[in-house]
Amino acid sequence: MSKVQPYNPKNFIIKPNPVILGIESSCDETAAAVIRGRELLSSRIISSASEQAKYGGVVPEIASRAHTDAVDEVVALAIEDAGITLSEIDGVAVTYGAGLLGALLVGVSFAKSLAYALGVPLIAVNHIRGHLAAAYLGEPELKPPFVTMLASGGHTAVLHTLDYSHFEVIASTCDDAAGEAFDKVARVLSLPYPGGVNVERLAKDGSPNIHLPSCLVREGNNRFSYSGLKTAVINYCHNAEQKGEEVNRADVACSFQRAAIDPLVKKTVESAVALKVGTVTAGGGVVANGYLRNTLQAECRKRGLKLVLPEKKYCTDNAAMIAAEGLIKYLNGEFAPLSLNAAAQIPLGN
Repeated sequence: MSKVQPYNPKNFIIKPNPVILGIESSCDETAAAVIRGRELLSSRIISSASEQAKYGGVVPEIASRAHTDAVDEVVALAIEDAGITLSEIDGVAVTYGAGLLGALLVGVSFAKSLAYALGVPLIAVNHIRGHLAAAYLGEPELKPPFVTMLASGGHTAVLHTLDYSHFEVIASTCDDAAGEAFDKVARVLSLPYPGGVNVERLAKDGSPNIHLPSCLVREGNNRFSYSGLKTAVINYCHNAEQKGEEVNRADVACSFQRAAIDPLVKKTVESAVALKVGTVTAGGGVVANGYLRNTLQAECRKRGLKLVLPEKKYCTDNAAMIAAEGLIKYLNGEFAPLSLNAAAQIPLGN
């Protein structure tokens, strides 16, 4: 029996076109994907969303159990779809934060065991950085600099992406994220989980005839406040109910969607023009919203900007984006120790 070599992040040889396995388990999707360089070979997801919908949202304990049941299967499926063997994997990238701690621990534990068994680097990926890297899935030849719109359930920001590993924050939320606001408004409107897609669906039947505050705070013009917008929707609905007036839920959804998205799109495009950057990208679950995609496309076209959008399936939680960010860290030699732990919250820059 061959002796397993001690795991030492400093001893790994960096290959120019590595095969990276990505693993994602931060919320209710257990996902695995394989890339070879910038080429996506496979992407698989086993979701517990239908089970979570019974409770109106994600139950951490149920999510953790679902990940435990699914992680081995989803990795095997991704490897099979990619047409490779385990021995061809050059690195294992895994989401270590931010997210539900118990859910993250399932993916991290599996990834650490697999990396050790294969004798390959373990790569710790920030979930939000994965959303930013999803742009490279849409266009493998994409190169910084560019301006990035980040709109997810955990964070909302406009970023100046300087190179593959560094960015500057142009504007960001000072309270709730856009995705969080969509979910809370969905509950106010008695819409089922997942909230964001159902708000979008309902908004198609409504008109934007309800005045709601902009999510972009005027002071400094570099902060978003989705908490105030969410509260305005809640107050509108409660006031109408107290007066015995019927609430047109479609109009509320449409008005909220525009108030949440229009300022974000405007700030993104204006930032690209001001910085004289010719390309705009976007990432995060809210970027799967059809109204956002259409509005951003129209504004970029109007300003002569190139827009790179990931497919909708790579905007929501997936492992392909984790592998894409993992590739960047692999090529930089940024390997994690086997003592890596999950973290419910981590800074955007990590």
